[in-house]
Amino acid sequence: MLGSLVLHHPNPAAAAALGSLTSNNYLRLRALKINRHSGKKQAPPVTFGSQNSSLGYRRLVSPSTSSICAAGEDSFKSSAVFTDDSSAVTMTDEEMESIGILSIDQALEPYKEHFKYRIKKYVDQKGLIETYEGGLEEFAQGYVKFGFNREEDGIVYREWAPAAQEAQLIGDFNGWDGSKHKMEKNQYGVWSIKIPNSGGNSAIPHNSRVKFRFKHGNEVWVDRIPAWIKYATVDPARFAAPYDGVYWDPPPSERFQFKHPHPPKPKAPRIYEAHVGMSSSEPQISSYREFADDVLPRIRANNYNTVQLMAVMEHSYYASFGYHVTNFFAVSSRSGTPEDLKYLIDKAHCLGLRVLMDVVHSHASNNVTDGLNGFEVGQSSQESYFHTGDRGYHKLWDSRLFNYSNWEVLRFLLSNLRWWLEEFKFDGFRFDGVTSMLYHHHGINMAFTGDYHEYFSEATDVDAVVYLMLANYLIHKILPDATVIAEDVSGMPGLGRPVSEGGIGFDYRLAMAIPDKWIDYLKNKNDEEWSMNEISCSLTNRRYTEKCISYAESHDQAIVGDKTIAFFLMDREMYSGMSCLTDASPTIERGIALHKMIHFLTMALGGEGYLNFMGNEFGHPEWVDFPREGNGWSYEKCRRQWNLVDTDHLRYKFMNAFDRAMNLLDEKFSFLSSTQQIVSSTNEEDKVIVFERGDLVFVFNFHPENTYDGYKVGCDLPGKYRVALDSDAYEFGGHGRVGHDVDHFTFPEGIPGVPETNFNNRPNSFKVLSPAHTCVVYYRVDESLEADVDETSIAEVVVGKENFEELGSVIDDGNVGPRAEKSGEGSSDD
Repeated sequence: MLGSLVLHHPNPAAAAALGSLTSNNYLRLRALKINRHSGKKQAPPVTFGSQNSSLGYRRLVSPSTSSICAAGEDSFKSSAVFTDDSSAVTMTDEEMESIGILSIDQALEPYKEHFKYRIKKYVDQKGLIETYEGGLEEFAQGYVKFGFNREEDGIVYREWAPAAQEAQLIGDFNGWDGSKHKMEKNQYGVWSIKIPNSGGNSAIPHNSRVKFRFKHGNEVWVDRIPAWIKYATVDPARFAAPYDGVYWDPPPSERFQFKHPHPPKPKAPRIYEAHVGMSSSEPQISSYREFADDVLPRIRANNYNTVQLMAVMEHSYYASFGYHVTNFFAVSSRSGTPEDLKYLIDKAHCLGLRVLMDVVHSHASNNVTDGLNGFEVGQSSQESYFHTGDRGYHKLWDSRLFNYSNWEVLRFLLSNLRWWLEEFKFDGFRFDGVTSMLYHHHGINMAFTGDYHEYFSEATDVDAVVYLMLANYLIHKILPDATVIAEDVSGMPGLGRPVSEGGIGFDYRLAMAIPDKWIDYLKNKNDEEWSMNEISCSLTNRRYTEKCISYAESHDQAIVGDKTIAFFLMDREMYSGMSCLTDASPTIERGIALHKMIHFLTMALGGEGYLNFMGNEFGHPEWVDFPREGNGWSYEKCRRQWNLVDTDHLRYKFMNAFDRAMNLLDEKFSFLSSTQQIVSSTNEEDKVIVFERGDLVFVFNFHPENTYDGYKVGCDLPGKYRVALDSDAYEFGGHGRVGHDVDHFTFPEGIPGVPETNFNNRPNSFKVLSPAHTCVVYYRVDESLEADVDETSIAEVVVGKENFEELGSVIDDGNVGPRAEKSGEGSSDD
C-alpha cells in the first residue's frame, strides 16, 4: 500500500499544494566492509542474479552470434517528457503519455504508471521550489543562508532545529558561555543570531572552535557541531576526543586562489580511485598537499584523465573509509585544511586531470556528539533530517537514513552538492550507496534477478528517486560537463538516462558485478575451468544506452578479509619472488600475466569508462586495513608501498608499465567511447576471446599452456593490421614472442553482407601468433596515411623517468610541481 508523507515546507500552502506524497542492496561489499571495520557481526552474503537475466539488463551480446550491438544512441529518437530548462515546470497529458525512456526500452511499458507517478512528483517538487525559493539553483545555495556567513558589520549564524526549545551559540570567542549569545527561532524552526563586529574585526576569530547549544523537550541542554560547519577538528592528543566545529574564514592573503580551469570532459573517463589519507608510503596519514605533489604526477604519468577522491567529507571514524559522514560541508581535517584541498584540485586541473568526489548522501553517521544525528532528540520525521523508527536506521551500516521528502533535507543535500562544485571546483561526483537509496529494503537480503517488478513497485523509494533526479539536474545545470556516477548494484533501468526522458540522470553507473566474477574465478576455479563465454557475458551484460564504468577491483575488493587481485594470484610468493635478479617462478609468471589480462579485458570490454584503485595498477600486495583496536591501531596496511614500483629490479614495474600503456592505447584510439563493439569468438577449447572495439581487434589467450601460431581471427574491414599493444612485450615483463614489425593482411570470408557465410560472422580475417596467457591488440593501417603514421607500438612509448620528472614540474607558478626535496622520486618504472 502507498503510504502518506507530509512535506515539510516553510509555506503551509505549498505543503497543501503538494498533497500526500508516496514512497514505495545496499551492496553486499559495503555492508560487509562497514561491519568488518566496526567489529560487528557480519551479515550473511547477499547474492545478485542480474548476471543471468535478460530482463534487468538488455544485453549487448546476442546469444546466437556473440555480437555486441554496434548501433549508437542516436539511432533512438526518444521524446522528452518535459524540458529541463523551462521555467514553467508543468506537464500536459500528451507529455505524460510520451515518456522518452519507454521508447528506448519497450519492455518498460507495463510500468508506465510508475514512471508517470515519479515524474509528476519530480515536476511538482521542482515547481514548488521554483515558486517558493526562486528556483532550484537558488534553493541549492543554502550555505549562503545557513551556517556562518560573514556580512559587512558582523556574522550571521542560522541553524534549522525545530525540536529545540532554546538555543545559544558557544565557542572560544565567548569562553563557551552562551548566555550572551542566545538565538531566536522563527515559525519554520530556524534559529538565528547576528554577532556584530568588535573593533572593526570579526567577533569570532578565524579557525576558532564553535558549537550549537540547545535545550530539547527533556529540559536537557546539549552541545552539537553546527550542521553546515565548513571545518571540524579533533584534539589529536586526546584519545577518542570529540570533534569541534571550526569557524573557517581565512583572510584574503591565506585564501587559496584557483589558477586553472576545469579540464575538458574526456570522451571516456579513465578513473584513478584514491584515498588521500592512505596514499603515503609511510605508516601515517598523508596530507592533501603531499598527495598533490607526490601522487598526482604518478596518476598523470599513467595516462589517467580523472581522479576520484574518497573520504573527503569529514568522518570521525577513520576506518569507515569515509562512508560514515559526520560533517557534510567540511573537508576531512586529518589531511589538511579546505585551502589544502583546493591546492590539490587546482594542481590536478593543471595536469589535465578532472577530479570527482565520492559523495555520501545515502546515509549519515549514527554519531550524536559530532554528527548530524546529534540534532535528533525524539522529534517527528518532518522536523528531522532523518526518518524515525526502523525506516530511519540502516541495520547493517549502523547509520541514519535521510527523509528525502523533507524540504530542509532537500535544501541541505542539494546545497551540499553545489558547495563542493563551486567552492572546491570538483568536476563531478560518484554517488555512494545508491542501491540503498532506491529501495525501502535497501537491497538487504535481496537477490536481484532482473525482473522489472523488482525495480518498479512499492519497494521503490520514490522520494529518493526524485531527490536523485533533482540532484542530477542541478549538477548538470551548474556544471554542464560534470561527470556523475552511480554506485548501484541492482541495475535499475533508467538510472543512466537523462532526467528529461524520465530517467534518473546519471552519466554512468559502476559495473559492480564484474569484480565479483573475477574474485569468484580466482578463488574457486583453476585455469582450465575458466569459461570464455561466461567471462565475456559478464563483461558485456549491461543495459544498452546506459553507460558503465568497469573495474576489476576497487577499494572494496582489498578491504581486510579479502585481497587484491595480485595477491590472489601470487600470494606469499610476492614477498620473495618479485626480483628481476632471479628467474620468475611459475606462480609469478602466471600471476603477472593474468593481472595484466584481467585488468585490460575488463577495461576493453566491460564498459564505457574504466576505474582502478590506487596501487592496483602495479599489483599492490596484501590488503587494506585501517587502524583499529583489532590491529593495535596500526597504519602498516593503511598505506601504499610506492617503493615497490619505484625499485627498478622489482617486477611491479612491469604491471605498472602495462597499466600506463593500456590507458595510452585508449588515449590514442578512443576505443572506450566507441559504440562499435563486436565479440566474434569465445572459444572454450582454445581459451581465446576475440573482439573488436572501435577500430581495434583484441585477442586474449587465457590458455595456461597453448600458444597458437597462425591463429585465425575475424575482423570487419579488410587491409593491413599491426600490433598496437602486446602484454608479452619485454617492457611488460613478457617474453617478446610476438613480432611488432609484422604486417597482417586480411582475407575475405564468405559472401559480403551474409554473416552466416563469414568467419565467426565477420567478413574478413587475418592470422596471428597468440601465446599462452597473453593479450595482443591490432590496429588497421590506413595505407593512404601510412607515410605519416608513427609506427611505434604503444609498448615503445611508455612514459619513462624523464617524462615523469618533467611532468611533475609542469609549472613553477603556484607550486604546481613536486616539492624540490622530492622531485627526484620518480624512477624509470614509474
